[in-house]
Amino acid sequence: MSAQQQRSARRLFAATILVGSFLLFLVQPMIARMALPRLGGAPNVWNSAMVVYQALLLGGYGYAHLLSRLPPRRQAAIHLALFALAALTLPVSLANLAPAVPGNEVWWVPLLLALSIGPVFIAVSAQAPLMQRWYALHPEAGQPWALYAASNLGSFGGLIAYPLLVEPWLSLRLQAVLWSAGYLVLLALIALCAKARRDFSAATGSMILHRAEPAAIPRSRIALWVLLAAVPSGLMLSTTTHLTTDIFAMPLLWVMPLGIYLLSFSVAFADWRAPARWVTAIAWLGMLTVGGMAMVSYGWMGLIPLICSVVLLFLVCTALHARLYDLRPAPEQLTTFYLAMSAGGALGGVFTALIAPLAFDWVWEYPLLILAAALLLPRGVLPEWHKVPGFEGPLQRTVLAGILVIGAVLLWQLYQANMYVDSRPYRWPMGAAAALLGLALVPWRWAVTAFLLGIMLAQGGYDTLVDSRAGLRTRSYFGIYTVREHPEDKLRTMLHGTTVHGEQSTDPLRRRTPLAYYGPGSGAGLVFGNARELLGPKARVGVLGLGTGTLACFAQGDQPWTIFEIDPAVLHLSRNGTFTYLDLCAPQAKVVLGDARLELAKMPRGGFDLLAIDAFSSDSVPMHLFTHEAFGVYLDALSEHGVMMVHISNNFIDLEPALSAELKARGLSAALRDDNPPAETDYWATSWVAVSRDPAQIERIKALDPDAPWRVLGKPAPNVWRDDYASFLPYVTWHNFLGMR
Repeated sequence: MSAQQQRSARRLFAATILVGSFLLFLVQPMIARMALPRLGGAPNVWNSAMVVYQALLLGGYGYAHLLSRLPPRRQAAIHLALFALAALTLPVSLANLAPAVPGNEVWWVPLLLALSIGPVFIAVSAQAPLMQRWYALHPEAGQPWALYAASNLGSFGGLIAYPLLVEPWLSLRLQAVLWSAGYLVLLALIALCAKARRDFSAATGSMILHRAEPAAIPRSRIALWVLLAAVPSGLMLSTTTHLTTDIFAMPLLWVMPLGIYLLSFSVAFADWRAPARWVTAIAWLGMLTVGGMAMVSYGWMGLIPLICSVVLLFLVCTALHARLYDLRPAPEQLTTFYLAMSAGGALGGVFTALIAPLAFDWVWEYPLLILAAALLLPRGVLPEWHKVPGFEGPLQRTVLAGILVIGAVLLWQLYQANMYVDSRPYRWPMGAAAALLGLALVPWRWAVTAFLLGIMLAQGGYDTLVDSRAGLRTRSYFGIYTVREHPEDKLRTMLHGTTVHGEQSTDPLRRRTPLAYYGPGSGAGLVFGNARELLGPKARVGVLGLGTGTLACFAQGDQPWTIFEIDPAVLHLSRNGTFTYLDLCAPQAKVVLGDARLELAKMPRGGFDLLAIDAFSSDSVPMHLFTHEAFGVYLDALSEHGVMMVHISNNFIDLEPALSAELKARGLSAALRDDNPPAETDYWATSWVAVSRDPAQIERIKALDPDAPWRVLGKPAPNVWRDDYASFLPYVTWHNFLGMR
């Protein structure tokens, strides 16, 4: 083969791998976005989706590994036939699977996604290792590893393209059609790659097939490959959980950690090794600073921690993947290597997305993975001061003991600084000093890992352990709920993630008093408090989202109430005496477990006179509850003169334009009330929108408090949100997001 032919072949194989990887990681957010209306919009949906993708990727790599044992022509024939057969499942769509039983979502979500895209995902995922193997078959082809770096650039391109270009401009139906067209293009490229290798002479093919087999790979080496792949995968998913729970569940934040994870491969597997070594050296400092905050459960949130956690993810992933690259086998064992990597990725995903929510009451998987990374990070990238000539034996042990003693004292001081408000300005200098001291311990892996654990405990981890031991937290598929007592204020609060979802007074005289988002001047307080006058003494009331159950204390007389709640853990907190609004104020209320939109669709038409849309996941907005189809369900359930109250308070998304467009499209009457109570009260700033088919009802609501008027909704969005087409991106309130501290 001439040099020109070799370059052409390399470009062909690179293009095939790039297109395949682009399609593979474009379909991931696309199918998860399709699934949101069926899955309740929980942030953990993306983690469940990632477990499916990793399992299917493992299946694809296993298939490629088995196929690579056959003669090249037979490989090509089988792969092209199966690739074409999988095309019969196109265009991409969701499988027709019965809804999940409440509490079984952790297993139902992976099953739905696997049935929906399993065949095409396995077929496409096999192309990266298989094309590299085909490329390496030619004796003059050279090393194939750089093609894997190119593969991850294609994957990153697919991920970024979805939230920035595909979702904002294309409907889901058109997305599926275009992806299917891309799949056929990939099929053609694979056929060209097969033709490029089919044209070998018989002598060349014989030489390839009779190469000497490389030495067997030790099981310990394979186990290390699996571990080096599992830890970054788990860290990527745990970082995703934070972003989508405490900000909002949208593809842009879904793909950010995964994109960083993929970029780390491009650095770690590049032929130029210097960047990987630099990143690895910095990774140790990142572990001892940002990683030292991994056990903080409250008080460390906002933009800076978010950026720090994402940077740490990149550093750790690159460092561990660089070590993985340094341990790579001969090209003949390429598919075994990738199979072990894929198995590690799947194990990390299973641990983080499936096991951890069931085993832990908090995100303990995150600090555990950080500590595991400390046990695996390469050490030789930092100056090896302990190997200075003459610095051995007793002297070295004495210095090490001195460092540990100084470290223990420093950690105690750091713990004290975190306990007392007056000492908190000293936290950062002492934390930096602890990190620098920890760098001196890197040559002793056990010592630096133990010291990192000490930093975690000193900087809030001990308090997190105490909270777990006290049983303050409840974890479910849908989130982590923390109940805190505030004796000085006689309050009990519930946090979902880091967002307070409600509170109740512990004073017996005020236990029935609605607080937080439901004050007397809020839109909800005014309408629910005057429901008898507005809608009659037996108004039928429905509430989407239980929270602490505060709205139940607006129940009057024998009003029939129905509350829809997706998470059994939240209902348990209202039934076990933690929050007593529901039992004290509306014991007759019917509670329906399941996704509110899906369950409400089963109710009789016109069955509610007053309906509250008040379902949030931490500060994240379930998009499927704000689409055109969702409001169709709400209006079907609402009586002719009924009123719907929509809660749109949010730190990061301006829901007003999308809601305004929906109300305009349906010709509904509405008014918005922004309530900003004094800071010294137990009430919080809120924005509630009253909606009705009957304009007279809205006028009566406005007259309830003429001194603090309701207002007309602002300019509507250009397009109505639909299940098939919607995007949060144009409505992100960037000034709030960038202003987080």
